[in-house]
Amino acid sequence: MKQLFDQASYACSKLVTEKYSTSFSLAVKMLSPTIRSAIYNIYGFVRLADEIVDSFHDYNKEELLDDFEANYYKSLKSGISLNPILNAFQTTVKQYNITDDLVAAFLKSMRTDLYKTTYKTKEEYKDYIYGSADVVGLMCLKVFVNGDEAKYNELKNAAMRLGSAFQKVNFLRDLKADFEVLNRSYFPNVNLKSLDAKSKWVIIKEIEEDFDYAYGNGILKLPVEAKFGVYIAYRYYRRLLKKLSEVPFSKIIETRVRISDPMKLNLLARSYVKYKLNMI
Repeated sequence: MKQLFDQASYACSKLVTEKYSTSFSLAVKMLSPTIRSAIYNIYGFVRLADEIVDSFHDYNKEELLDDFEANYYKSLKSGISLNPILNAFQTTVKQYNITDDLVAAFLKSMRTDLYKTTYKTKEEYKDYIYGSADVVGLMCLKVFVNGDEAKYNELKNAAMRLGSAFQKVNFLRDLKADFEVLNRSYFPNVNLKSLDAKSKWVIIKEIEEDFDYAYGNGILKLPVEAKFGVYIAYRYYRRLLKKLSEVPFSKIIETRVRISDPMKLNLLARSYVKYKLNMI
């Protein structure tokens, strides 16, 4: 029975989310039960593609990514894949009308990670972030608005800015691994071997502007099914940015900053009170 296999596929996507990101899993749990599976399915897909280019160093990454992409499009056409992550994702793509330009842009950025290690211009940097993060925000927005195209168009820019902010925070947090292990430098015109206070301040100010725009123009206007979950993710990443801003610029490439589990629970409790008091 296909329905049983679909349920098993959704469970696999949820498991991937929980194994790879406790913080994102916490945020998804704060979404309405009606949309959680769809967001897990999106995360499972993007997580596996990201792992191919970032982690599977002992294997032919290009071949793995080629197969992953080909099998996705095959599943989209046939309506099934024996890869449960792809099976779950293709059902969500169809249910919420996630357009192919979003998926294609994401896969393009993942493929870029196979060969490109530095981003010398703002245009290259923005193109990569659009494909690796902004479109993921738009995929999630498709689920949140559930076919309301007017609402989607209203919130589109904010969803992209929030995706950008999340990705840039990840870049700052993962500077050490990206630079030393993967030999990547995403920030244009920044020498990571001698990151100075001014360069760090410019990066953080840019991220704060993304967060401010996303909050005022997007998060506050989200449907009730999605608002609290997205707000939790926003609060977590905003706190992570604050911690990163407090790390001396000379040490940021030597340290991987994280938010402790007690702090996550504290943020959750305080955010829930604000939410119940209609303060967001």
